[in-house]
Amino acid sequence: MVQSLRYAFIPVCLSLVMSGCASNQNLQSGISSYQYSPAESAPGSVKAEKLWQVFERYEGTPYQYGGTTVRGFDCSGFITTAFRESLGQQLPRTTSQMLRYGDVVHPGEVKPGDIVFFRIAGKDQHAGIYMGDDRFIHASTSSGVIMSELNGYYWKDRFSGARRFD
Repeated sequence: MVQSLRYAFIPVCLSLVMSGCASNQNLQSGISSYQYSPAESAPGSVKAEKLWQVFERYEGTPYQYGGTTVRGFDCSGFITTAFRESLGQQLPRTTSQMLRYGDVVHPGEVKPGDIVFFRIAGKDQHAGIYMGDDRFIHASTSSGVIMSELNGYYWKDRFSGARRFD
């Protein structure tokens, strides 16, 4: 009896462990399984639609420090490429330059196409492009070019500000 209970208990334990790992992974990275539609976030926003097309082209591209090509992007490299290709707009190359030269946007006034910044290890060193509906696109060190939620587990407490380049 004890032997048969032990064998019945093993699959239950394994399924609990496996489902816990899958859930934890999404919480830690802030990655969402949500399917984005530009119309949901910014109805009529040509800027958001153009940026969305660039995201679709590069989604999954690996992270590469200093990268600005399809072989790999860092966060600011992805942002500058997205703005150049979708809007014909030149942005400063680094996160610190973007912080210095962009127009400050107050948290309640962030619009699709604004650059959002995150404080990691005490410094503003990560950035992405806000797409509306609490979503932003960026080049993550762990997952490459992805979309995440501003209020996601990892990002919520690291958000430090936003800038606009018009």
